[in-house]
Amino acid sequence: MEWYLKVLRQYADFNGRARRKEYWMFILFNIIFSWGAILLDGLFDLSYGSGGLSGGFINSAYALAMFIPSLAVGVRRLHDVGKSGWMTLIIFIPLAGVIWLIVLFCQDSNYGENEYGLNPKGIGNNDDAINSLTV
Repeated sequence: MEWYLKVLRQYADFNGRARRKEYWMFILFNIIFSWGAILLDGLFDLSYGSGGLSGGFINSAYALAMFIPSLAVGVRRLHDVGKSGWMTLIIFIPLAGVIWLIVLFCQDSNYGENEYGLNPKGIGNNDDAINSLTV
C-alpha cells in the first residue's frame, strides 16, 4: 500500500525514476480498487452497459482520477530502464506495442545513475567510492 500512496504523492511528477516494485504494486492496488469501484457501482445500481462487470459512474470517476498518476509512474518506470517517457506512445501499435511496453516495464533498473537520475534502489550510485576502495 505504501507504494500506491507514494505514486499518489507524486501525482503528476514525470521526472526521475520508479522501481519495478513501485510500478507493479501501484498497478496491483489500482486493479483491486477498480474492482471495488465496479462492485460499488453494481451495489448502488450505478452501472451502465449490459455486462455484469460493465463499470459505472464510480469506476469511471476512479479511472479518470488515476489517469495522470498511472501515466506519471509509467513514464518514471521507463526512465528507470533508460528509455524516454515518449515510449509510452508505443502502446498505440496494436498488440506488439502493448507486449513491448510490458517487456520494458518488467526489465530491471539500469545500474547506477542514468540521464533521468540516481538508481532508486541505491545500487551503483557511489561507483567512485567503491572504485577508490578496490584500487
